[in-house]
Amino acid sequence: MSVEQLLVKAWHRDSWWLLFLRPLALLFRGLAQLRRRWLQSKFQGLPFAVPVVVVGNLSVGGSGKTPLVVALVKALAERGLKAGVVSRGYGGRAAQYPVMVSVASVAAEVGDEPLLIAQQTVALDCPVVVDPNRHRGVEFLLASAQVDLILTDDGLQHYGLHRDVEIAVIDGARGLGNQRTLPAGPLREPVQRLSEVDFVLVNGAATGLDSDSEISIQASAFRHFASGSIIALDAWAEIRSVHAVAAIGNPERFAKTLEGLGFELSLVGKNDHQPLSLADISFNDQRPVIITAKDAVKFIHTAPDNLWVLEVEMIVESAFVDRLVQRANLSSEH
Repeated sequence: MSVEQLLVKAWHRDSWWLLFLRPLALLFRGLAQLRRRWLQSKFQGLPFAVPVVVVGNLSVGGSGKTPLVVALVKALAERGLKAGVVSRGYGGRAAQYPVMVSVASVAAEVGDEPLLIAQQTVALDCPVVVDPNRHRGVEFLLASAQVDLILTDDGLQHYGLHRDVEIAVIDGARGLGNQRTLPAGPLREPVQRLSEVDFVLVNGAATGLDSDSEISIQASAFRHFASGSIIALDAWAEIRSVHAVAAIGNPERFAKTLEGLGFELSLVGKNDHQPLSLADISFNDQRPVIITAKDAVKFIHTAPDNLWVLEVEMIVESAFVDRLVQRANLSSEH
């Protein structure tokens, strides 16, 4: 188990030894508040030509931000609104920034999540820009494409970027852990920050926290990695005893999704954004190996015939999208 995985388990179990990290958590919290005030005094209140909607979270680890961004791009398109996306591109290292992401981009350069967004919204001609400096990324996108609004994948704590709407996403299964700030807990900011955002969305089961809408990730199909063929969930003809491998923020959520589809599995969880090697998906049997779509965009090796990808989609309430459009002061064509 890596240090990252050990800490995540401790935060959500509120392990006793985290007591020794509380002084550091108080220091982190104070410094974060000072940083926020300083950056907001410089950048907030300097709007761009179109509204900027930040999709982020308070806690470390996956909460469903990227699938939500994809779902919002599609839902907005149905309302006649074209969205662009700006991301930090975590896990990638480009020769220079900003970078316009295409379906032919490489995850090692642009990051796995921006590449996944670009691939899943290509039919909508959604521009996706990567830049650790999101303010510069937004300016580049606006100079390169015509959009009605910009979504930022993550970035709630990136206060060097003016934002018109803030959406905080919470993992319904994990909640906010022990509700303490780093390093004594999983939070980047205190829980009270949720009262300041425009929308709080809970991904999955309720956590006891107030939310504006519930969202959920649902499996949609299987993709055979080597051939690219897509099969329906009920058309699975392989054995149902499988290996599941996931380098995402919450591998257990992936495992539960597969179990809900009737699979018996052994889970191998890797650190978030970690590229999968051939060794990671190689086992001493021929049982099917199923990975996430996020991991698939990082896998650059020749795929064995037993490698499959579980495709998922985020389900978002139409009423929430309408409220988002209204909050952003946009008018829908539908």
